[in-house]
Amino acid sequence: MGIFQDHQERITTGLVLVGALLVIGLIDNFFLMWLVLGAVYILAFKEALNLFKIEDESLVLYAIGVWLLAGVYPYGDDLFVLAGVAYASAVAFNKELEWKSFFPFIYPTAGMLFIFTMYQEYGVLSLLWLLVIVAMTDVGAYAVGKSIGKTPFSETSPNKTMEGVVGGIAVATLSGMFIGLSIVDLGVSFIISFMVATSSIFGDLFESSLKRAADVKDSGDLLPGHGGVLDRIDGYLFGAIVMLVLLRGLV
Repeated sequence: MGIFQDHQERITTGLVLVGALLVIGLIDNFFLMWLVLGAVYILAFKEALNLFKIEDESLVLYAIGVWLLAGVYPYGDDLFVLAGVAYASAVAFNKELEWKSFFPFIYPTAGMLFIFTMYQEYGVLSLLWLLVIVAMTDVGAYAVGKSIGKTPFSETSPNKTMEGVVGGIAVATLSGMFIGLSIVDLGVSFIISFMVATSSIFGDLFESSLKRAADVKDSGDLLPGHGGVLDRIDGYLFGAIVMLVLLRGLV
């Protein structure tokens, strides 16, 4: 009861998000998934502009263009590579353009495109698998870290402990392994669950490093108790890339 009172706002928001995700997953409609993930992407993109200290809001229009293409182009994860080629060409042509303006087209764009492509290729169960792994990594790391954590893990995120990270990865690997059996065999499910759990830790660390560089506590304030959209999806952005690459390589 004390834990709920201490984190009431965070827990309430989390339950609402989980409920919304379950409803969307049960409906399992391509257009709805594209629309919802697109909304998440644009919100995260706008937060990334602030973290990278980019003032050109017109870039959001290009991000919308990328997502529109993702809805009709069958290999959405390739689009950020094409965007890189296009922007490199623009930089070569116009010396006033800055490379840092392209950063949001890598992060969070790459991760969101991989999430959407994974849904297209492996179905909604693959997204459930990703959700369980990343969520259980967070839960396991928090529980183990609070109970026995003593050894600092990284200066980038002082609250993380080595014990918590190891515990989170272990809990997520075992939890995800059983969900993954609906898509792959046991050995592959174990490997993918372990690698995605590990990558989600570093996805969290990467966003922490961006916030530290920008001198902000959260990426935004849209989600009560959680901060911004990027604060909630940071682990998924790294985890989705690793999961889709391994699914294609091992299955």
